[in-house]
Amino acid sequence: MIEPRRFGRVIPIRALIPNAVTVLALCFGLTGVRFGIAGEWEKAVAAVVVAGVLDGIDGRIARLLKGTSRFGAELDSLSDVIAFGVAPALIMYLWALQFLPAFGWIVALAHAVTCALRLARFNAGIGATDPAVKRAGYLIGVPAPVGAGLALSPIFVWLWLGPWLAAVAPNDPQLSLYVRAGISAVVMIAVAVMMASSLPTFSWGSTRLRPEWRLVALLGIGLFAGALFTVPWMTLSLLSLAYGASIPFGIRAARRVRRPLLAAVPPAQ
Repeated sequence: MIEPRRFGRVIPIRALIPNAVTVLALCFGLTGVRFGIAGEWEKAVAAVVVAGVLDGIDGRIARLLKGTSRFGAELDSLSDVIAFGVAPALIMYLWALQFLPAFGWIVALAHAVTCALRLARFNAGIGATDPAVKRAGYLIGVPAPVGAGLALSPIFVWLWLGPWLAAVAPNDPQLSLYVRAGISAVVMIAVAVMMASSLPTFSWGSTRLRPEWRLVALLGIGLFAGALFTVPWMTLSLLSLAYGASIPFGIRAARRVRRPLLAAVPPAQ
């Protein structure tokens, strides 16, 4: 009599769905590099934006389907390094930073390295915030997907205001390239510093709305979605500017959350 074949531990399909979404985010990020090499900048940044959207939902899908795993967490970190660290750095280098000899490549490396360091710090639990700030839902530094969007913001602005800038700027292509490269370098250095910093920043978990603002918030979300599909580059440019402007407010709000905890600690004898 032939004994039935024994299989090892099986993995439910629901556990693969969030991992598949993570892999899709990785593929979109790398596809952005491919479009950047071809000089198709709209498609390049759009691919990274789609990767950011997928990265934002893979964890939620995993929790919804009860498919969280150590493998998924590690895959998500590796995907983030490539899609939001390496891909934006290469796209920005191809678009502008290459016109800053030697220094431009260093700036691109700084973005990729700080993104990797941030994710490694997050995985290792190093540099955690105060318990009260952590419970309030604040993040440490700028998250990798947001950092990628901020790093690509010069391209957003160029795609939005490019025709107007070409009409009012001096008719010197070489000067325009150097100005583009200089602005991009400053933005990417600032983003790299914020990703590696321990500054508290806003997250969805730290955002609180009063009940009377619910309808206004829903209206704002609808208008944002419409603007994103109608005038995407203007919307992404203004969104990047708004996030950058919100960082000081996030630091201030986190200090207000931390103050009651510090006041409750008795002075040292």
